[in-house]
Amino acid sequence: MADINQIQISSDPVKARYDKLEILKSIGRDPFEITVSDRDAMCAQIAEGFEEYENKTVCIAGRIMSKRVKGKVAFLDLHDKSGKLQIFAKRDDLGEEEYALLKRWDVGDIVEIKGFVFKTQTGEVSVHAQQVKLLSKSLLPLPEKYHGLTDTDARYRQRYIDLIMNADVKDTFIKRSKIISAIRRYLDSQGFMEVETPMLVSNAGGAAARPFETHFNALDEDLKLRISLELYLKRLIVGGLERVYEIGRVFRNEGLDTRHNPEFTLMELYQAYTDYNGMMELTENLYRYVAQEVLGTTQITYNGIEIDLGKPFERITMVDAVKKYAGVDFTEIKDLEAARKAADEKGIEYEPHHKKGDILNLFFEAYVEEHLIQPTFLMDHPIEISPLTKKKPGDPEYVERFEFFMNGWEMANAYSELNDPIDQRERFKAQEELLAQGDEEANRTDEDFLNALEIGMPPTGGIGFGIDRMCMLLTDSPAIRDVLLFPTMKSLEK
Repeated sequence: MADINQIQISSDPVKARYDKLEILKSIGRDPFEITVSDRDAMCAQIAEGFEEYENKTVCIAGRIMSKRVKGKVAFLDLHDKSGKLQIFAKRDDLGEEEYALLKRWDVGDIVEIKGFVFKTQTGEVSVHAQQVKLLSKSLLPLPEKYHGLTDTDARYRQRYIDLIMNADVKDTFIKRSKIISAIRRYLDSQGFMEVETPMLVSNAGGAAARPFETHFNALDEDLKLRISLELYLKRLIVGGLERVYEIGRVFRNEGLDTRHNPEFTLMELYQAYTDYNGMMELTENLYRYVAQEVLGTTQITYNGIEIDLGKPFERITMVDAVKKYAGVDFTEIKDLEAARKAADEKGIEYEPHHKKGDILNLFFEAYVEEHLIQPTFLMDHPIEISPLTKKKPGDPEYVERFEFFMNGWEMANAYSELNDPIDQRERFKAQEELLAQGDEEANRTDEDFLNALEIGMPPTGGIGFGIDRMCMLLTDSPAIRDVLLFPTMKSLEK
């Protein structure tokens, strides 16, 4: 063993690591045979609670992120999930054999250190190693420390390296986990029950989106991946559960951009005996609670813009918003012909099947969205774009629906849910006509859902939250891929 320093190691950085592994195996020290660590403390615990740990013996474990050897003394930076800590190792304490092995450790190796806690002359909290153990050999070098993993595509494909090298990335995903936990705590405190509904469905309804399709061999039947959670959750309201929510993945066969991924996390909830006004109140309270719990404040900053979640959220109808920002008053537009004329004058492109309400929505998208930076409820949508929503009493062209906007993004979508099975069948019929005209995002008639409505559903408020966009805003992340651990990527050519 004393001759280990004399064993030749390849100059190739990858081959050298394999050489070191073979040496360890040859002397009966294969690190991959170790099955457990005796770790009893975390790096951050020790660093932050030095007074409690001073001179105490601890066992820590983690990944080496830097190594400096100066003759008979070595310094290591050890990282675990909580943070980092310096390791001080001396040959006289470890002995010739162990110190010789430690000198051959590489950045990236996973190790266990037992020793006592102290502060160096420069005041850095450290562990003075008395026993060391290699738990796992890193066979590929990590990116160079000061440049890290900066290639965006590589970061998303090799998220495991991204998490190792970039502390802010790890912090984003820790916050994401806390955001989802806070959502659950708030809803549970309000008497909601978390449930799970099918991902594989025969009829992918509840949203305007093109589904992914697959084939179930056992039944020799084509199925689809769900595009929303709505229709099954409302069946549970019919069943008397009254307050239900689900946080889960949905799948939409659409494009990729900074705010869209074909699989994303949606949270939908439904509450019996309330309406879209109740959903607005819930949304304000939920966002404030989550921000306070996770960030410690209701004042957030996204891309340098301050957003205030503490003030009452603005409420404006779609008609008033279009009048305010586009200068077009749809209360004066009485029919489709007048709507088309207004669109032509403003350069708004529309399809032959678009009705008056569709054109109003096109105006909103073109002129209004970008202005809704502070929290805003965009209310009272046209019936043509809201097939599952109750009509406004006395104004059947519009429905009791709102979209919640921040930073110019749609963050949530809510309804006073349509519970009239006769009206719902007519809405589905209109959607089927759009489908026949080539609209692949139109809803299909769901007979079992209609059957549930015929059994009877109480007045209900429902809402869907985009969890990924919520995480983007609360973590100041520029793209949806930055808050998805493993975003959808085009396969690399082999």
